[in-house]
Amino acid sequence: MMTSFSPQFVQVLRSVVGERNVLTDPADSWVYGYDNSRKHTAPDAVVFATTHAEAAGIVRLCFEHAIPLTARGRGTGTSGGSVPLRAGVVLSLERMNRIISVDAANRALTAEPGVTNQAVQDAARACGFFWPPDPTSAAFCTIGGNLALNAGGPRAVKYGATRENVLGLRAVTGSGEEIRTGTYTTKGAVGYDLTRLLIGSEGTLAVITEAVLRLTPLPETKRTLQATYAQMRDAAAAVARIMAQPITPCALEMMDGAAIDIIRNHSCVELPRGAGALLIIEVDGPETGIDAMLPVIIGAAAGTGLLETRVARSYDEAKNLWAARKELSPALRTIAPNKLNEDVVVPVSRIADLIDGLGELSRRYGIPIVNFGHAGNGNIHVNLLYDSQDPRQEQSARPAVSAVFDLVLALGGTLSGEHGIGREKRDYIDRAIDPATLGLMRRIKHDFDPKGILNPGKIFPPEQ
Repeated sequence: MMTSFSPQFVQVLRSVVGERNVLTDPADSWVYGYDNSRKHTAPDAVVFATTHAEAAGIVRLCFEHAIPLTARGRGTGTSGGSVPLRAGVVLSLERMNRIISVDAANRALTAEPGVTNQAVQDAARACGFFWPPDPTSAAFCTIGGNLALNAGGPRAVKYGATRENVLGLRAVTGSGEEIRTGTYTTKGAVGYDLTRLLIGSEGTLAVITEAVLRLTPLPETKRTLQATYAQMRDAAAAVARIMAQPITPCALEMMDGAAIDIIRNHSCVELPRGAGALLIIEVDGPETGIDAMLPVIIGAAAGTGLLETRVARSYDEAKNLWAARKELSPALRTIAPNKLNEDVVVPVSRIADLIDGLGELSRRYGIPIVNFGHAGNGNIHVNLLYDSQDPRQEQSARPAVSAVFDLVLALGGTLSGEHGIGREKRDYIDRAIDPATLGLMRRIKHDFDPKGILNPGKIFPPEQ
C-alpha cells in the first residue's frame, strides 16, 4: 500500500475539493497526524471535504490508487483512532459542519459529521430536546467522532450511548460506494442493522457523511446528590442497589479514594475526610414527581459505610457537587508527566472486585492507579500515572496495562466502553474476541473496504 504519492495525484485531489482544501506542506499537515492519545504519524496530505460529493470523490480516488485514508474530526479521541499510521491522506470532516434540519415533530436532527456535540445540543435545546450522548469533550468533539467511537458519557446510564440514539446514516464505503442505512422512523425491521454496525467501527468500514440523530425531550427538572462512603465496596454495593430499583438515574458517577485525595489536594472542592469512595447521583423527570423520586434514590444509596449524603437544593449547589468530578481530569495531569487512560467496563456487581484488583496491580507494578467513571453501567476510567523518565515505571507501564485488561476480562468485562480500540488496544482485542468472531469481523471489513484503505492499522492486530 502506498504511503506517498506523486504531484499529479495531488493535483487530482485539488480538482475534487479545490486548491485551498488540500495541505501537503509538512508544516501545515503535521498537526493532523495526532490525536489526544498523543501519538503521532505525519500524513502525506490533508484534504478538507465540505460536501458529501467531495468526500465520496476523495474516497474513490484513494481506492483507485490504493492510498491509505484516515477520516478525522477534531482529534479528541484517546485511543489513537485518528492517527494515520500508514500516512497517506487524512480526510478532515471538520468543515462539513452544517445542521441540515431539526424536525421537532419527529424528534430528529440531521447533521453533517463535523458539527460539534455542543452545537447539536444547542440546536436541540432550542426546540425543547437534547441528544443523549454527552462526552466530557462535548464542546470540541464532533458528531462524526461520536459515531466512530459509539461515544457515551454520564447520561448513557439512562438514555444509552450513541448507537441507541441514531436513526440512520449516509456514508461512503472503502470502494467509494455511496450507501444509506437505517430509517427516519423510530421503528424499523427491514434488513440488517448496518447503522449500528457502522457506529463504533472507527472509520474502518465507511466514511460517514450525514447522520439522523434521535432526540429526547428535555426533562422538566433534575435533582443532584453526592454520597460518600468509607470503602469502595460500600459504594459498589450502593450502585447495585440504585440500579436495581425502578427509578433509573440519569447519571451515576464514581470516584475511588485515590481520586478523592487528588481532588482534595489539588482543588478548592471540599470533600469529607476518610472517604474511600464517592458517588454523584442525578435524577431527572417531571416537576410533579421529582420530589418523590429523591427519597427512593437516597434510600437505595443508604447502607453500610455511608458517611454523608448531600442534596443540591439549587443550580449552584448542583454545580458545586459536580465540580469534584470535573476537576479530576485536569488534576491528574499535575500528578505525573505521563498517563495511560483505559475506559474498561465490568458488570456492576464486580466494580468492587475491579477496584481491589487494580489496587493490587498498582502495588505490584509500582504505578499509581486512579479510578473514576460511569458506575451505573460499570464503565470505569482506569488511569495509570507514571513517569517515563523513571526506568522502572517506564518498563512497568505497558505490562501493567496488559494485566489490567486480563483482570477486566476475568471479571466478565470488556476492554472499552466509549473510547474505542484504535491503535492503543488493538493488540489486546484477541483476548476479548474469539478467533472465529474476529475472523468474521475481518471479512466484514474486507467487504466494506476491499483494498484495506480505510484507517488501516486500527482495531485488528496484525495477522501472523
